[in-house]
Amino acid sequence: MAFRLFVPILAGATLRERLIACIGATIGIALTGAIGGLVLGNGPHVPLLVAPMGASAVLLFAVPASPLAQPWSIIGGNTISALVGVIVAHFIHEPALATGIAVALAIAAMSFARCLHPPGGAAALTAVFGGPAVTAAGFLFPFVPVALNSIVLVALGYGFHRLSRRSYPHVPAPAPKSAHGTIDPPPQERVGFRPEDIDAALGALHETFDIDRNDLERLLRQVELQAMVRTHRTLLCEDIMSRDVVSVHEDDTADQARQQLLDHNIRTLPVVNAEARLVGAVGLRELTKATDTVKDVMSKAGTASPDTPAMSLLPVLTDGRSHAAVIVDGERHILGLITQTDLLAAAARVQTTDKALAVAVG
Repeated sequence: MAFRLFVPILAGATLRERLIACIGATIGIALTGAIGGLVLGNGPHVPLLVAPMGASAVLLFAVPASPLAQPWSIIGGNTISALVGVIVAHFIHEPALATGIAVALAIAAMSFARCLHPPGGAAALTAVFGGPAVTAAGFLFPFVPVALNSIVLVALGYGFHRLSRRSYPHVPAPAPKSAHGTIDPPPQERVGFRPEDIDAALGALHETFDIDRNDLERLLRQVELQAMVRTHRTLLCEDIMSRDVVSVHEDDTADQARQQLLDHNIRTLPVVNAEARLVGAVGLRELTKATDTVKDVMSKAGTASPDTPAMSLLPVLTDGRSHAAVIVDGERHILGLITQTDLLAAAARVQTTDKALAVAVG
Protein backbone atom coordinates (compact mmCIF):
# COMPACT_ATOMS: atom_id res chain seq x y z
CA MET A 1 0.00 0.00 0.00
CA ALA A 2 1.31 3.43 -0.95
CA PHE A 3 2.38 5.64 1.93
CA ARG A 4 -0.27 8.15 2.95
CA LEU A 5 -0.11 10.98 5.43
CA PHE A 6 -2.77 11.29 8.11
CA VAL A 7 -3.97 7.66 8.18
CA PRO A 8 -6.52 7.08 9.62
CA ILE A 9 -8.24 10.41 8.99
CA LEU A 10 -11.66 11.84 8.33
CA ALA A 11 -13.20 11.09 4.95
CA GLY A 12 -12.30 13.68 2.34
CA ALA A 13 -9.38 15.14 4.31
CA THR A 14 -6.25 16.15 2.40
CA LEU A 15 -2.85 17.47 3.39
CA ARG A 16 -3.82 20.89 1.99
CA GLU A 17 -6.98 21.00 4.10
CA ARG A 18 -5.05 20.11 7.24
CA LEU A 19 -2.41 22.76 6.59
CA ILE A 20 -5.17 25.34 6.15
CA ALA A 21 -6.69 24.15 9.44
CA CYS A 22 -3.35 24.57 11.22
CA ILE A 23 -2.94 28.10 9.91
CA GLY A 24 -6.53 28.96 10.85
CA ALA A 25 -6.19 27.57 14.36
CA THR A 26 -2.96 29.52 14.90
CA ILE A 27 -4.56 32.79 13.87
CA GLY A 28 -7.89 32.10 15.58
CA ILE A 29 -6.57 31.11 18.98
CA ALA A 30 -3.86 33.78 19.06
CA LEU A 31 -6.26 36.59 18.15
CA THR A 32 -8.98 35.29 20.48
CA GLY A 33 -6.52 35.43 23.38
CA ALA A 34 -5.27 38.87 22.32
CA ILE A 35 -8.81 40.27 22.03
CA GLY A 36 -9.70 38.74 25.39
CA GLY A 37 -6.72 40.51 26.90
CA LEU A 38 -7.81 43.85 25.43
CA VAL A 39 -11.36 43.45 26.74
CA LEU A 40 -10.66 41.92 30.14
CA GLY A 41 -7.19 43.22 30.91
CA ASN A 42 -4.30 41.05 32.02
CA GLY A 43 -5.25 40.61 35.66
CA PRO A 44 -5.48 37.21 37.37
CA HIS A 45 -9.14 37.66 38.28
CA VAL A 46 -10.40 35.93 35.13
CA PRO A 47 -8.66 33.87 32.41
CA LEU A 48 -8.24 35.52 29.02
CA LEU A 49 -8.77 32.26 27.13
CA VAL A 50 -10.41 29.11 28.48
CA ALA A 51 -8.96 25.71 27.57
CA PRO A 52 -12.06 24.38 25.71
CA MET A 53 -11.40 26.97 23.00
CA GLY A 54 -8.51 24.81 21.78
CA ALA A 55 -10.89 21.92 21.15
CA SER A 56 -13.43 24.26 19.55
CA ALA A 57 -10.70 25.49 17.21
CA VAL A 58 -10.01 21.91 16.07
CA LEU A 59 -13.63 21.51 14.98
CA LEU A 60 -13.99 25.02 13.58
CA PHE A 61 -10.89 24.93 11.39
CA ALA A 62 -10.39 21.21 10.67
CA VAL A 63 -13.98 20.06 10.09
CA PRO A 64 -16.02 23.23 9.40
CA ALA A 65 -18.80 21.22 7.73
CA SER A 66 -19.49 19.22 10.90
CA PRO A 67 -22.83 19.95 12.62
CA LEU A 68 -20.78 20.12 15.84
CA ALA A 69 -18.69 23.01 14.49
CA GLN A 70 -21.42 25.44 13.48
CA PRO A 71 -21.68 28.90 15.13
CA TRP A 72 -24.59 28.07 17.42
CA SER A 73 -22.97 24.77 18.39
CA ILE A 74 -19.76 26.55 19.45
CA ILE A 75 -21.27 29.59 21.13
CA GLY A 76 -24.32 27.93 22.62
CA GLY A 77 -22.59 24.67 23.51
CA ASN A 78 -19.71 26.28 25.38
CA THR A 79 -21.82 28.93 27.13
CA ILE A 80 -24.65 26.63 28.20
CA SER A 81 -22.22 23.96 29.39
CA ALA A 82 -20.20 26.46 31.41
CA LEU A 83 -23.40 27.76 32.99
CA VAL A 84 -24.43 24.20 33.87
CA GLY A 85 -21.00 23.64 35.44
CA VAL A 86 -21.24 26.78 37.56
CA ILE A 87 -24.72 25.82 38.80
CA VAL A 88 -23.63 22.27 39.65
CA ALA A 89 -20.51 23.52 41.47
CA HIS A 90 -22.68 25.91 43.49
CA PHE A 91 -24.89 23.12 44.83
CA ILE A 92 -22.60 20.06 44.86
CA HIS A 93 -19.28 20.39 46.67
CA GLU A 94 -17.95 16.85 46.18
CA PRO A 95 -15.56 17.25 43.18
CA ALA A 96 -15.88 13.73 41.73
CA LEU A 97 -19.66 13.79 41.88
CA ALA A 98 -19.91 17.38 40.67
CA THR A 99 -17.77 16.78 37.59
CA GLY A 100 -19.76 13.74 36.48
CA ILE A 101 -23.11 15.43 36.97
CA ALA A 102 -21.90 18.64 35.29
CA VAL A 103 -20.81 16.84 32.11
CA ALA A 104 -23.98 14.70 32.01
CA LEU A 105 -26.27 17.71 32.44
CA ALA A 106 -24.22 19.68 29.90
CA ILE A 107 -24.80 16.96 27.29
CA ALA A 108 -28.52 16.98 28.04
CA ALA A 109 -28.75 20.78 27.95
CA MET A 110 -26.82 21.04 24.68
CA SER A 111 -28.98 18.33 23.12
CA PHE A 112 -32.22 20.09 24.07
CA ALA A 113 -30.83 23.41 22.81
CA ARG A 114 -29.62 21.77 19.55
CA CYS A 115 -26.06 22.96 20.09
CA LEU A 116 -24.16 19.77 20.88
CA HIS A 117 -20.46 20.63 20.97
CA PRO A 118 -17.84 18.24 22.43
CA PRO A 119 -15.68 21.00 24.00
CA GLY A 120 -18.77 21.94 26.00
CA GLY A 121 -17.99 19.01 28.28
CA ALA A 122 -14.60 20.56 28.97
CA ALA A 123 -16.27 23.93 29.59
CA ALA A 124 -18.50 22.30 32.22
CA LEU A 125 -15.46 20.68 33.88
CA THR A 126 -13.57 23.97 33.85
CA ALA A 127 -16.49 25.66 35.59
CA VAL A 128 -16.47 23.01 38.33
CA PHE A 129 -12.77 23.04 39.24
CA GLY A 130 -11.21 25.83 37.22
CA GLY A 131 -9.36 27.38 40.13
CA PRO A 132 -9.60 30.68 42.01
CA ALA A 133 -10.14 32.79 38.89
CA VAL A 134 -13.20 30.78 37.85
CA THR A 135 -14.55 30.71 41.40
CA ALA A 136 -14.13 34.47 41.71
CA ALA A 137 -15.94 35.06 38.42
CA GLY A 138 -18.94 33.04 39.63
CA PHE A 139 -22.00 33.23 37.40
CA LEU A 140 -20.22 35.72 35.18
CA PHE A 141 -17.78 33.00 34.01
CA PRO A 142 -20.09 31.41 31.37
CA PHE A 143 -20.45 34.78 29.68
CA VAL A 144 -17.04 36.34 30.29
CA PRO A 145 -14.77 34.82 29.17
CA VAL A 146 -16.51 31.66 27.79
CA ALA A 147 -19.20 33.26 25.61
CA LEU A 148 -16.85 36.11 24.70
CA ASN A 149 -14.11 33.69 23.63
CA SER A 150 -16.61 31.63 21.64
CA ILE A 151 -18.07 34.61 19.80
CA VAL A 152 -14.64 35.99 18.92
CA LEU A 153 -13.39 32.59 17.76
CA VAL A 154 -16.46 32.03 15.55
CA ALA A 155 -16.14 35.52 14.04
CA LEU A 156 -12.46 34.92 13.27
CA GLY A 157 -13.27 31.49 11.86
CA TYR A 158 -15.95 32.98 9.61
CA GLY A 159 -13.51 35.55 8.24
CA PHE A 160 -10.72 33.01 7.77
CA HIS A 161 -12.92 30.55 5.91
CA ARG A 162 -14.21 33.29 3.63
CA LEU A 163 -10.68 34.38 2.80
CA SER A 164 -9.61 30.78 2.15
CA ARG A 165 -12.74 30.23 -0.01
CA ARG A 166 -14.24 27.59 2.23
CA SER A 167 -17.92 27.50 3.07
CA TYR A 168 -18.75 28.48 6.65
CA PRO A 169 -21.21 28.30 8.28
CA HIS A 170 -21.97 25.08 6.49
CA VAL A 171 -25.41 24.99 4.89
CA PRO A 172 -26.48 21.45 3.98
CA ALA A 173 -27.69 21.11 0.41
CA PRO A 174 -31.50 21.15 0.33
CA ALA A 175 -33.26 18.07 -0.92
CA PRO A 176 -33.75 18.29 -4.71
CA LYS A 177 -37.19 19.43 -5.83
CA SER A 178 -39.00 19.20 -9.12
CA ALA A 179 -38.07 22.10 -11.39
CA HIS A 180 -41.63 22.15 -12.76
CA GLY A 181 -43.42 23.10 -9.55
CA THR A 182 -45.11 19.71 -9.13
CA ILE A 183 -45.03 17.33 -6.19
CA ASP A 184 -43.23 14.64 -8.18
CA PRO A 185 -39.65 14.01 -7.00
CA PRO A 186 -36.95 15.08 -9.46
CA PRO A 187 -35.81 12.45 -12.01
CA GLN A 188 -32.63 11.53 -10.15
CA GLU A 189 -34.68 10.55 -7.07
CA ARG A 190 -37.18 8.31 -8.83
CA VAL A 191 -34.72 5.44 -9.07
CA GLY A 192 -32.27 3.98 -6.58
CA PHE A 193 -32.64 4.58 -2.86
CA ARG A 194 -35.22 6.89 -1.31
CA PRO A 195 -34.99 9.27 1.68
CA GLU A 196 -36.93 6.82 3.84
CA ASP A 197 -34.28 4.19 3.06
CA ILE A 198 -31.66 6.44 4.68
CA ASP A 199 -33.83 6.84 7.77
CA ALA A 200 -34.35 3.08 7.97
CA ALA A 201 -30.61 2.42 7.59
CA LEU A 202 -29.70 4.93 10.29
CA GLY A 203 -32.27 3.37 12.58
CA ALA A 204 -30.95 -0.13 11.92
CA LEU A 205 -27.33 0.82 12.68
CA HIS A 206 -28.17 2.34 16.09
CA GLU A 207 -25.31 4.83 15.79
CA THR A 208 -24.93 8.59 15.55
CA PHE A 209 -22.81 9.94 12.70
CA ASP A 210 -21.15 13.35 12.55
CA ILE A 211 -22.77 14.42 9.28
CA ASP A 212 -25.97 16.26 8.43
CA ARG A 213 -28.66 13.96 7.04
CA ASN A 214 -29.05 15.98 3.80
CA ASP A 215 -25.27 15.89 3.32
CA LEU A 216 -25.38 12.13 3.78
CA GLU A 217 -28.07 11.79 1.10
CA ARG A 218 -26.10 14.03 -1.27
CA LEU A 219 -22.97 11.91 -0.68
CA LEU A 220 -24.82 8.66 -1.39
CA ARG A 221 -26.29 10.10 -4.61
CA GLN A 222 -22.79 11.05 -5.71
CA VAL A 223 -21.56 7.53 -4.86
CA GLU A 224 -24.28 6.09 -7.09
CA LEU A 225 -23.28 8.42 -9.91
CA GLN A 226 -19.57 7.63 -9.59
CA ALA A 227 -20.28 3.90 -9.61
CA MET A 228 -22.30 4.26 -12.82
CA VAL A 229 -19.61 6.43 -14.43
CA ARG A 230 -16.98 3.82 -13.53
CA THR A 231 -19.11 1.02 -14.95
CA HIS A 232 -19.55 2.85 -18.27
CA ARG A 233 -16.23 4.68 -18.33
CA THR A 234 -15.47 3.56 -21.89
CA LEU A 235 -18.48 5.46 -23.26
CA LEU A 236 -17.09 8.97 -23.77
CA CYS A 237 -18.75 12.22 -24.78
CA GLU A 238 -16.92 12.21 -28.11
CA ASP A 239 -18.55 8.86 -28.92
CA ILE A 240 -22.14 10.11 -28.81
CA MET A 241 -22.00 13.89 -29.34
CA SER A 242 -23.50 15.69 -32.33
CA ARG A 243 -20.72 17.44 -34.22
CA ASP A 244 -22.63 19.73 -36.57
CA VAL A 245 -23.72 22.15 -33.86
CA VAL A 246 -26.11 25.00 -34.51
CA SER A 247 -25.13 28.06 -32.49
CA VAL A 248 -26.02 31.73 -32.21
CA HIS A 249 -23.87 34.84 -31.77
CA GLU A 250 -24.24 36.79 -28.54
CA ASP A 251 -25.11 39.95 -30.51
CA ASP A 252 -27.87 38.28 -32.55
CA THR A 253 -31.42 39.36 -31.83
CA ALA A 254 -33.90 37.29 -29.91
CA ASP A 255 -35.97 36.85 -33.06
CA GLN A 256 -32.97 35.40 -34.92
CA ALA A 257 -32.28 32.93 -32.12
CA ARG A 258 -35.93 31.97 -31.87
CA GLN A 259 -36.06 31.30 -35.60
CA GLN A 260 -32.95 29.08 -35.36
CA LEU A 261 -34.63 26.98 -32.66
CA LEU A 262 -37.78 26.57 -34.76
CA ASP A 263 -35.98 25.88 -38.04
CA HIS A 264 -33.85 23.11 -36.57
CA ASN A 265 -36.45 21.81 -34.09
CA ILE A 266 -34.07 22.06 -31.13
CA ARG A 267 -34.46 23.33 -27.57
CA THR A 268 -31.05 24.80 -26.77
CA LEU A 269 -28.64 27.01 -28.69
CA PRO A 270 -25.02 27.52 -27.61
CA VAL A 271 -24.06 31.20 -27.63
CA VAL A 272 -20.63 32.22 -28.95
CA ASN A 273 -18.67 35.48 -28.97
CA ALA A 274 -16.63 37.12 -31.72
CA GLU A 275 -13.76 34.64 -31.13
CA ALA A 276 -16.18 31.70 -31.59
CA ARG A 277 -15.81 30.78 -27.92
CA LEU A 278 -18.74 29.51 -25.90
CA VAL A 279 -20.16 32.15 -23.54
CA GLY A 280 -23.57 30.72 -22.65
CA ALA A 281 -26.72 29.01 -23.85
CA VAL A 282 -30.22 30.12 -24.72
CA GLY A 283 -33.58 28.41 -25.17
CA LEU A 284 -37.20 29.40 -25.61
CA ARG A 285 -37.53 29.94 -21.85
CA GLU A 286 -34.82 32.61 -21.86
CA LEU A 287 -36.00 34.13 -25.13
CA THR A 288 -39.44 34.91 -23.70
CA LYS A 289 -37.71 37.55 -21.56
CA ALA A 290 -35.60 38.99 -24.37
CA THR A 291 -36.13 42.53 -25.61
CA ASP A 292 -32.91 43.06 -27.54
CA THR A 293 -29.94 40.70 -28.01
CA VAL A 294 -29.28 37.13 -26.96
CA LYS A 295 -26.46 38.31 -24.68
CA ASP A 296 -28.98 39.95 -22.34
CA VAL A 297 -30.85 36.74 -21.50
CA MET A 298 -28.43 33.85 -22.05
CA SER A 299 -27.81 31.44 -19.19
CA LYS A 300 -24.73 29.48 -18.15
CA ALA A 301 -24.08 26.48 -20.39
CA GLY A 302 -23.29 23.04 -19.05
CA THR A 303 -20.00 21.89 -20.55
CA ALA A 304 -17.74 18.87 -20.74
CA SER A 305 -14.61 17.78 -22.58
CA PRO A 306 -14.64 15.10 -25.31
CA ASP A 307 -12.89 12.54 -23.09
CA THR A 308 -15.36 12.93 -20.22
CA PRO A 309 -17.40 9.77 -19.47
CA ALA A 310 -20.80 10.42 -21.00
CA MET A 311 -22.72 9.14 -17.99
CA SER A 312 -21.22 11.89 -15.81
CA LEU A 313 -23.56 14.30 -17.64
CA LEU A 314 -26.59 12.76 -15.95
CA PRO A 315 -26.82 15.39 -13.16
CA VAL A 316 -26.70 18.20 -15.74
CA LEU A 317 -29.25 16.70 -18.10
CA THR A 318 -31.72 15.60 -15.42
CA ASP A 319 -31.88 18.81 -13.38
CA GLY A 320 -35.17 19.81 -15.04
CA ARG A 321 -33.69 22.92 -16.64
CA SER A 322 -30.84 21.89 -18.96
CA HIS A 323 -31.62 20.11 -22.21
CA ALA A 324 -28.10 19.80 -23.57
CA ALA A 325 -24.42 19.89 -22.60
CA VAL A 326 -21.88 21.58 -24.86
CA ILE A 327 -18.64 19.71 -25.55
CA VAL A 328 -15.72 22.17 -25.72
CA ASP A 329 -11.95 22.15 -25.98
CA GLY A 330 -9.52 23.87 -23.63
CA GLU A 331 -10.21 27.27 -25.19
CA ARG A 332 -14.00 26.81 -25.07
CA HIS A 333 -14.40 26.31 -28.80
CA ILE A 334 -17.45 24.16 -29.51
CA LEU A 335 -16.68 20.59 -30.58
CA GLY A 336 -20.08 19.01 -30.17
CA LEU A 337 -23.37 18.82 -28.28
CA ILE A 338 -25.04 16.09 -26.24
CA THR A 339 -28.79 16.31 -25.65
CA GLN A 340 -30.99 14.38 -23.24
CA THR A 341 -32.08 12.25 -26.20
CA ASP A 342 -28.46 11.46 -27.10
CA LEU A 343 -27.69 10.29 -23.58
CA LEU A 344 -30.92 8.29 -23.30
CA ALA A 345 -30.23 6.51 -26.60
CA ALA A 346 -26.65 5.74 -25.54
CA ALA A 347 -27.77 4.40 -22.16
CA ALA A 348 -30.37 2.17 -23.82
CA ARG A 349 -27.79 0.87 -26.29
CA VAL A 350 -25.32 0.10 -23.50
CA GLN A 351 -28.03 -1.66 -21.49
CA THR A 352 -29.03 -3.77 -24.51
CA THR A 353 -25.39 -4.64 -25.24
CA ASP A 354 -24.78 -5.65 -21.62
CA LYS A 355 -27.81 -7.97 -21.64
CA ALA A 356 -26.80 -9.53 -24.95
CA LEU A 357 -23.29 -10.13 -23.62
CA ALA A 358 -24.66 -11.72 -20.47
CA VAL A 359 -26.85 -14.07 -22.52
CA ALA A 360 -23.93 -14.99 -24.79
CA VAL A 361 -21.66 -15.71 -21.83
CA GLY A 362 -24.41 -17.70 -20.14
